[in-house]
Amino acid sequence: MLSIQNVNFKYDNQPVFENVNLELGAGEFAFLIGKSGSGKTTLLQMIYMNTHPTSGNVIVGNFNSDTIKKTELPFLRRKIGIVFQDFKLLTDRNVFDNLSFVLEVTATNQKEIKKRVNDVLAEVGLTHKRLNYPDQLSGGEKQRVAIARAIINRPLIILADEPTGNLDPETSNEILELLQKINKQGTAILVATHNYDIVRKGNNRVFKIEQGKILKGYLKQKDQ
Repeated sequence: MLSIQNVNFKYDNQPVFENVNLELGAGEFAFLIGKSGSGKTTLLQMIYMNTHPTSGNVIVGNFNSDTIKKTELPFLRRKIGIVFQDFKLLTDRNVFDNLSFVLEVTATNQKEIKKRVNDVLAEVGLTHKRLNYPDQLSGGEKQRVAIARAIINRPLIILADEPTGNLDPETSNEILELLQKINKQGTAILVATHNYDIVRKGNNRVFKIEQGKILKGYLKQKDQ
């Protein structure tokens, strides 16, 4: 479902990745960890093809970074849900309109928009907040809206970039549980984080970026 093959990447002629390989199966949940500046966000950008490798390939479903056309990028990105650390909600729109906007740009009809927005709000437990604006929500509620936005197009994969970075430990656990619930319904999830506490809560695969390489395994208590 996701395949990163022999990827090299340079920024300002400085190597960031060297021969990176990563495979994520359909419906799998995995973590991407590494120090700040190690390249976690850059790797996620390669997956939704906002950035392209210097060499090698990134394959998501039927889309290949080596052959994808600019006109195909919107179709790729409908297959990928993205959750950001800082939520990236539209502050001049309420929760319902933040979510409906995602579908309006794809010319979805109004009846389907209403159904899907209500469905995802129920899934993240925020039906009662549908008319609230972002500044009326807590950090955890904003992240739940961001997750609802990420799943509204029924993506193949969710990329979560430090989704708990602005949240307290209790709320972080709630967001992780929500992502795990969505994963159990069949959506693959890749979470980039430096919060090792949430990584240790399960036995998910862990990809660690270190010195431009990816190490694979499980994060144990002694790991830093």
